[in-house]
Amino acid sequence: MTEFRRILVDGAALNTHVDGDELVSADGRRFSADEATHLPPTEPTKIIACHLNYRSRVEEFMTRLPVAPTYFHKPTTALNAHGGDVIRPRRCKYLNFEGEIAIVIGESAFDIAQEEAAHYIAGYTIANDYGLHDFRDTDAGSMLRVKGSDTLCPTGPGLVTDWDFHEKQIRTLVNGEIRQSASTSEMEWDMHYLVADIARTITLLPGDLILSGTPAGSRPVQPGDVVTIEVEGLGALTNRIVEGATGIRPEVGAQPSESEEVISTALGGDWEFRGVRAPRGPGSKHYESELSE
Repeated sequence: MTEFRRILVDGAALNTHVDGDELVSADGRRFSADEATHLPPTEPTKIIACHLNYRSRVEEFMTRLPVAPTYFHKPTTALNAHGGDVIRPRRCKYLNFEGEIAIVIGESAFDIAQEEAAHYIAGYTIANDYGLHDFRDTDAGSMLRVKGSDTLCPTGPGLVTDWDFHEKQIRTLVNGEIRQSASTSEMEWDMHYLVADIARTITLLPGDLILSGTPAGSRPVQPGDVVTIEVEGLGALTNRIVEGATGIRPEVGAQPSESEEVISTALGGDWEFRGVRAPRGPGSKHYESELSE
């Protein structure tokens, strides 16, 4: 396995590889990994994220998986990097972490077999698929503002090649406390399946990212919290939550809300509404929005 990282040096992106605690550029310059300003490890044309995939997440919401994966799209302007600040806009309360593994496409892929998918994958990185659930009432279908607002897609710290995704541990820590812990063995659809599925109708280009889903335990975080995603063999992605310098403008558009739908999604299986647990599963009003996790 080799790990590549993009860092900011003298105002420009520099490609490096990891050598112990240092990052080494092609011309031999060395930088401290801990002191470097990281950039996202890839420059995608698109970011596609899988909804439900981990069994523990399905059980948490007392629902069931669809017959095939479903997806949503995150704008590239949501990209963030290891060490970057994640912004919770003022007037918003329900910003949830979601620790995930991201597939990085290496070659253009369209209409490929699942058995061929590995050839089109450059490697893997860590992602945190943050969700701003204050907008869930209006954007649950598209997830545009929920999952696509600026800074809500940290990735990194690096791109790791030749990584075997089978039976790898993934966990999320908030201020050093474990909040999510699972294995990739929980995934219903593996990395090769996801690539082949999407590439049936969408051309995947080098650098594109596919986020592969999150396990149970996603919960809201607050300004000042430090969130770290650890994945066996991929390292650790760390970001700090900060309050936005500006709030959500009140004079235009849908406003942040705090409905039953918002709270039930943000607080997951721990939530009870007026003492009665909300209904789950096909036929309930929560089912479709829970597929957006």
